[in-house]
Amino acid sequence: MTGTVSPHPVIVVGSGPTGLLLAGDLAAAGVPVTLVERRPRKISNLSRAFGVHARTLEQLDARDLADELIATGSTITRLRLFRRLSLDLGTLPSRFPFLLITPQYEVERLLERRARELGVEFRYESEVVGLRQDADGADLDVRGADGTVVTHRAAYVVGTDGHRSAVREALGLPFPGTSVIKSLILADVRLAERPDSVLTVNGAGDAFAMIASFGDGWYRVMGWNRDHEVPDDAPLDLDEVKEIARRALGTDYGMHDARWLSRFHSDERQVPQYRVGRVLLAGDAAHIHSPAGGQGMNTGLQDAANLGWKLAAVVQGRASDGFLDTYEAERHPVGKAVLRSSGGLVRLARAQNPALRAVRALVSAFANAARPVRTKALAQISGIGYRYPAPRGAHRLVGTRIPDVALESGRLYEALRGGRFVLIAPRALPEPYGNRAGREDLPGVERWAGERRTTVLVRPDGYVAWAAEDADAAAIEKGLAFQFA
Repeated sequence: MTGTVSPHPVIVVGSGPTGLLLAGDLAAAGVPVTLVERRPRKISNLSRAFGVHARTLEQLDARDLADELIATGSTITRLRLFRRLSLDLGTLPSRFPFLLITPQYEVERLLERRARELGVEFRYESEVVGLRQDADGADLDVRGADGTVVTHRAAYVVGTDGHRSAVREALGLPFPGTSVIKSLILADVRLAERPDSVLTVNGAGDAFAMIASFGDGWYRVMGWNRDHEVPDDAPLDLDEVKEIARRALGTDYGMHDARWLSRFHSDERQVPQYRVGRVLLAGDAAHIHSPAGGQGMNTGLQDAANLGWKLAAVVQGRASDGFLDTYEAERHPVGKAVLRSSGGLVRLARAQNPALRAVRALVSAFANAARPVRTKALAQISGIGYRYPAPRGAHRLVGTRIPDVALESGRLYEALRGGRFVLIAPRALPEPYGNRAGREDLPGVERWAGERRTTVLVRPDGYVAWAAEDADAAAIEKGLAFQFA
């Protein structure tokens, strides 16, 4: 082991989508950051996720990446669940009223490019083998490719290193939960026959299958066979994948030339806390979900969007260390809600006894008939419906996600690309700050495109920090205290 080095104030462990977004956000805010990754440098084309929801696209839009990502895939505006239940994504109040079907490696490619351009230091083939912390920082023992262990000192460490997180294990945190599906198959294949839609999903008897088009001639297949649940390391061949597809979909579409075949099991787990002193967890290191609804990667990316600006404010002395507690307070309930909703979907989908099948039919019929139920389900699956806790007596908008509203200068999410707070003021309100000289704490000022009289302070992640009706300059000055409250 060599001595201690202190490369940067923040070390992020894990270069999946969550870690890449977080590291890029920190670097964009001017915080030097090191990203540690156990694997060699390579964007794998074998990743599991393939769906990007509306709220995640809004977050990527605030980083000028959404339109480029959309060009890599295809969109769908309708989700079908349990055959009978249909959700119309086209009704979402978002600039992105659809589900984008594109492989996770396209998301990673764009986020890695952004992180590199912003100066993130990458350390590949570097495995975390130890972690200690004190009141002033954390020491991370990292073993390189040559076997040498180097201790890195940082003010904060964030574990985004997946469901087998070395950071979480070093903290000694439990990861309670259960296996929802004991045996799933994944495959990337080519098809002789093209399905009618970008996403094909169905279940029949004891089999379920889903086929998603990546738009480049490759298709992702996921499925299970209740009659053949085997360990993850059991051999898997294309014939088994084709058999599951035929049972669930009625055809295998002429699958051939598989470039990847894999088994895995789907767990529902969540750590009891996202922060332990100077160490935080995000993404799959903090929570893992069933694949139902495609919410796993999206939830992790939104963890990163919530944490990045907060951590930057603390490191740069604009907020106290205690401000980081709001990350867990806001994101842990969301992770729990996603566990509950995705787990419920998969349990109903796998329902075998008559009682559960009757419940599934009832849920489908009721949701199709009741518009508020469909609206709530859409808001939760897409991510746009979550709100964060607000102080007692706060304006009704506080804690809510704000859509891409029109401003005099353009769109809100374009204004958020600076990574700072944005104050949206009525057009009739004079300069709200008075003398701005030397005031680095002041957010950018934008004006509503219309005649709205509400003044809104928008956080860098697109949620409302403070709002007031008919506010004057004095009220706005008080409202600025809510930036880091």
